[in-house]
Amino acid sequence: MPDRTEKDRPWDPLLRSRYADLYGPTAGDRVRLADTRLVLRIEADWCGGPGRSGDEMVFGGGKVIRESMGQSHIPRDDPREPVDTVITGALILDHWGVVKADVGLRDGRIRAIGKAYNPETMTPRPHDDPRASDFVVGPETEVISGKGRILTAGGVDTHVHFLCPNQIHEAVASGVTTLIGGGTGPAEGSTATTVTPGKWHIQRTFEALDAFPVNIGLLAKGSTVSKKALHDQVAAGALGLKIHEDWGATPAVIDAALTVCEETGVQVALHADSLNEAGFVQSTFAATKKDRKAKKAKYRSLHVFHIEGAGGGHAPDMIGLASKPNVLPASTNPTRPFTVNTVKEHVDMMIVCHHLNPEVEADMAFADSRIRPSTMAAEDLLHDMGAISMMSSDAQAMGRIGEMIMRTWQTAHVMKSRYGHLREDDAHADNFRARRYVAKYTINPAITHGIDHEVGSVEAGKLADLVLWEPKFFGVKPHMVIKGGQISYAQIGDANASIPTPQPYLPRPVWGFQGRAPAANSFNFVAEAALDGELPAIGLLKPLRAIRSTREVTKADMVHNNGVPKIEVDPDTFDVTIGGATTSDVRTTVDGQEVGRNYATELPLAQRYFLF
Repeated sequence: MPDRTEKDRPWDPLLRSRYADLYGPTAGDRVRLADTRLVLRIEADWCGGPGRSGDEMVFGGGKVIRESMGQSHIPRDDPREPVDTVITGALILDHWGVVKADVGLRDGRIRAIGKAYNPETMTPRPHDDPRASDFVVGPETEVISGKGRILTAGGVDTHVHFLCPNQIHEAVASGVTTLIGGGTGPAEGSTATTVTPGKWHIQRTFEALDAFPVNIGLLAKGSTVSKKALHDQVAAGALGLKIHEDWGATPAVIDAALTVCEETGVQVALHADSLNEAGFVQSTFAATKKDRKAKKAKYRSLHVFHIEGAGGGHAPDMIGLASKPNVLPASTNPTRPFTVNTVKEHVDMMIVCHHLNPEVEADMAFADSRIRPSTMAAEDLLHDMGAISMMSSDAQAMGRIGEMIMRTWQTAHVMKSRYGHLREDDAHADNFRARRYVAKYTINPAITHGIDHEVGSVEAGKLADLVLWEPKFFGVKPHMVIKGGQISYAQIGDANASIPTPQPYLPRPVWGFQGRAPAANSFNFVAEAALDGELPAIGLLKPLRAIRSTREVTKADMVHNNGVPKIEVDPDTFDVTIGGATTSDVRTTVDGQEVGRNYATELPLAQRYFLF
């Protein structure tokens, strides 16, 4: 196309750069993610661009979404069901693709993804993708501009120690909308073990969290062989059972908890035995076998926390469980990615979180046994290979609740910088890598805990838990967090200013965070058994939603993160071997890519964005 100027006739074709200025990038355009080396290329434009231009939905003075133009006169209760809110022209990044689309929200859910239109003035056009559909904008429709912005699903953090209310603000401000974990406040048991033990504590914790616009799932204490105690906690409202070495993580405990999980459909979350007191990593894996006498083994699935081991688990070879098809492995964010500072900060964190005494030699030996640079380096690679399926925070207990998403994208950047493009990508974009990494904190944790029918992706029918990002702030500071169709957190300026943008321009809670709104835009996720128990009668405002059974979920169900490479750890040197190659100081290759026990010295999404 020849160069053109602003004096061109208005009917001349637009330059791609001019189109992007007016309507945002379109199919084939590329967008850099903040200051990382990661680049997205838009695969399709469902709401404009080549072949669909002319009816782009834009709001504002002299623009399209006005009466008798882009806005129809169709009332909300019409069978054509105009949406409550339209997000116009957003770049969607989800596990299923990278597309530009309008997104329609109705009754707190995603109603449609495709093209917003007025049937009185516009003609719907067929879509090549069955996921795309047109939807109506009416006089009762609100508009959120997605132009030039990236839209992702709200994050799902599966490892939260519920210690203080301020955590929720930090989580939501970072783009997290679902919190799964346990705790009763800053009690020693809660700072260490992600557990809300027993019916009384479960009910009180639900009551305390009723005021916040996040979906909640509570983990009860799984460290017991009393199946009645386990059943009682599930019936009281637990989403899953947490086994932790500080309470006891013996093979008998693992077997008992998994047996109850098979009967109730909930998930086990495991922090395994770092000291190898009751057995080794092989003993833990053997305890997952359903029938030890059967000739053909069937292994029960479980969610393994901080699979690398610094956060806890069999020393030194906990990471080997990431190769097992029944293990759903996750990382916690303090080891993500492996940097020059990672090892140094872990000793102090461990002393505080696990109630250790630095004057006691045995306590320090316990701490030192869990800190291994070689397994931290291997964790980087296993994430990039898709062998570690999830990311989580370990909030205030060796992890930072507001950094789960940021650490995920820092890891992706480090791996792109070190190893270049994945085989599934080309030299010009990182779409597959981005889809792999976004799945680690959205769809995969939702699948693991049986809530993926409600949250975890940008798909029609799901709860409208969405995050809008300016590309230059992607992964660091969301532009807007939408919870159940309602804006709950957003970048906004001085409340006494004449416009919404004057400094200080900060992320702040807005109406979806206030009053009774959280009860209308969020859920408490519980086991089916809890719906027939006492929990519905205690007067919670947030609705209860039953999870789907997790008992058939395996590593194969982890989207873009289902790799099961052979992983071995040398018991003397702690060198990690993945598929026959070692992550050591001597550089070698894995799948044709150089690897080593090397750490990052500089990261994106860091000091360019934060004063502290």
